[in-house]
Amino acid sequence: MKANADDRRDNAEKLKSMVQDTIENIHDAEASLEFTDSDIQKKAIKEKNQRRKQSIESMRNEIKDESKQ
Repeated sequence: MKANADDRRDNAEKLKSMVQDTIENIHDAEASLEFTDSDIQKKAIKEKNQRRKQSIESMRNEIKDESKQ
């Protein structure tokens, strides 16, 4: 069985789509904060959004790297 070649031509576009999806997830999570009274759940949502923001930064850096190639 032959391994698939590493085709990275559309990698930047995929990353841009992932960034947009992650931004939407952040907005959805922030909107859900008003519907919970649980401090534990609010803290978990805020922590997850912080990790999402870090992921977005990493993806944007990768997009820059892909654009240089």
